[in-house]
Amino acid sequence: MRANTTRVNVTGAIREYDRENFISEIESLLGRQLGDEEKDVVLHAFDMAEVAYRGLYRKSGEPFITHPIEVAKIIASLKLDIDSIVAALLHDAIEDSEGRVTYEMIEKAFGADIAKIVDGVTKVSRINAPVGNVEQKKKLETIQKMLFAMAEDIRVIFVKLADRLHNMRTIDFVEDEEKKRYKAMETLEVYAPIAHKLGINVIKSELEDLSFKVLHYDEYQKIKQLVSQKKVEREERLKKYIQQLQTSFQEHNIDAIVEGRYKHYYSIWKKMIQKGKDFNELYDLMGLRAIVPDVTTCYTAVGVVHNLWVPLPGRFKDYIAAPKSNGYRSIHTTVITQFGEPLEIQIRDKQMHEEAEYGLIAHWAYKSGEAIVDIKQKWILRLAEWRKELAQGYASIEDLKKELQMSEVFVLTPKGEIIHLPYGATPIDFAYAIHTEVGHHYAGAKVNGKIVPIDYQLNNGDVVEIIVNKSSPGPSLDWLRYAKSPRTKAKIKRFFKEKEREQLIERGKDVLRRVAKKMNISIEDLLNKPEIKKYISAHQIDEEEFIIRLGDKTITQEELLLIVGFKEPPKKKVAKAKKKSTGSLVIVDGLATLETLFAKCCNPIPGDKIVGVSSKRGIVIHRSNCPNVASLGPDRKFPAIWRSDITAQFGVLVKLELDKKERVPELLSKTMEKKIEVRNFKFESVEDDFVIISLSVTVKSLEELEDIMEYFKSSPGVRKVVRG
Repeated sequence: MRANTTRVNVTGAIREYDRENFISEIESLLGRQLGDEEKDVVLHAFDMAEVAYRGLYRKSGEPFITHPIEVAKIIASLKLDIDSIVAALLHDAIEDSEGRVTYEMIEKAFGADIAKIVDGVTKVSRINAPVGNVEQKKKLETIQKMLFAMAEDIRVIFVKLADRLHNMRTIDFVEDEEKKRYKAMETLEVYAPIAHKLGINVIKSELEDLSFKVLHYDEYQKIKQLVSQKKVEREERLKKYIQQLQTSFQEHNIDAIVEGRYKHYYSIWKKMIQKGKDFNELYDLMGLRAIVPDVTTCYTAVGVVHNLWVPLPGRFKDYIAAPKSNGYRSIHTTVITQFGEPLEIQIRDKQMHEEAEYGLIAHWAYKSGEAIVDIKQKWILRLAEWRKELAQGYASIEDLKKELQMSEVFVLTPKGEIIHLPYGATPIDFAYAIHTEVGHHYAGAKVNGKIVPIDYQLNNGDVVEIIVNKSSPGPSLDWLRYAKSPRTKAKIKRFFKEKEREQLIERGKDVLRRVAKKMNISIEDLLNKPEIKKYISAHQIDEEEFIIRLGDKTITQEELLLIVGFKEPPKKKVAKAKKKSTGSLVIVDGLATLETLFAKCCNPIPGDKIVGVSSKRGIVIHRSNCPNVASLGPDRKFPAIWRSDITAQFGVLVKLELDKKERVPELLSKTMEKKIEVRNFKFESVEDDFVIISLSVTVKSLEELEDIMEYFKSSPGVRKVVRG
């Protein structure tokens, strides 16, 4: 029989892990005793974990098993199920046990569900989530993998958040500063927002503060010092407020728990940055929370609060009648106290409080059967939507991060249905939130009974009615300027991509025909090649989407040849006809076949960094550094890139300053020798000791233009050469 105690050496000391004490801790955190069968399962997992992590140590010098034990304790404190606790103990076993523990062993010992959770956490842990300035394609691929792993079982997310929380609590032991900063940024940009979206405030707030300390250490210490300066004074004042409110509740026979709450360091710093305020200008560093028996008492308690202190107009929020999209329910009211300072008070019942702190996890603890299946299904469907939008290019990783972090407004349909939208949303966002077809046929909107423009910013409690024109041909690309929700933008982009779908499929088939002809095989044989099947599977797309990507040149003909490993024999270059259409030369915001115009003010050419600008004429392509673009708002600008296979030629103005007029014929003669194609020539200015001329030259790229300008600079008598 295995002894109850496992001994491992820790920096010269003996540390004991008593199995029974571990069970006692888990029971204490769960708030209940384990049944005999549950206890056996947890102890079996404990023993397997000891085998898996034996001989491994953390950066702190502690044995590695301390980490999964702490993760399991976090899971228990969240009141999750036994399967989640077992998965927490074994979450690093497949990755780090050097084969001592495998997926098959976990599945055999604990069943498929636990094995899948462990495998899902392993997959997520292997992914370095895209943060900061990372190449967009890499971001999309990695976030898709992460979402896919999380969608397997919602408990994967719970265990991974607990894993990340303990790692952030011990991050000071990581010596590699670059790795430490990356982990903190990943936590702040990906994991804390996911915890927020799930409503798990208790984890979200701690992850933010721990990341803040690593990424902005000086600011963290400054906020910490500022908070501590008047901490005693604030605590004394808060005690007085608690006593006053508790007394008032007792006088009205309301059984309530009143407690103080303090703003976290990161949220203080974030508010100072966003509002442009000094620390001394912040008045909501502390607040009160009243937990009452039921919903009816919540509303009674509001009357007591407003009778005790004067309510601040416009600062009453009823999230019980209109819960937030992550399920948060509570009443918020801000009052002015006898000391003349604003004080926010939150009023909720016990279940609402559990949900506010633990979010989706609280639902998991309270509900079972069909209710919990419904909660899981909604989250998994949302993950699936994100994955689909990312895979098809309708949304970017930045959109996803933005949606995870967005504040919200809630508005109402004429029938009283609550619709949650991102802060700053417009009627077009509301229309698409109702139904995609309502959005596509949007013709106007009424807010609170009055017609409003498409760029009207919706406010909490607005009643919105959409005017629909069923005969309209569909959305305008210009609507992207007014949409604030990434989901709205994705649906508009999807419409245009679907509209182009048949055309793109034909273009894609043309590419396949050309490649199949080069390889002397049929299109069917080409599509059935293992290399293409592997590519389609790896990118989680189907065959039709692969053909579309060939059609919009997301995958070029050259890339297709590389995928199948075909090398073309060298051949002489043949001059191609100039392209007349500008629409196929650039990709604007992921759309490859939009008709665009080139700005005459800056004459962009391939090689220039470019941006699309919406105008009455459509999308106009400018150079990114064009002065006419600098003053425009972000809602009018769209990311744009050149296609990789452009053969078109472009006219560009080049201005030259010469020391005398007589040099001009010699210069023009040299352009002919160099075979520089000059479309136009004129004198700009003529003086005794200098002359300025303008040449309109034809080039294929920025590189070619720079060669020509260098050639001019080396010519006798040329003082200056600039691009017009």
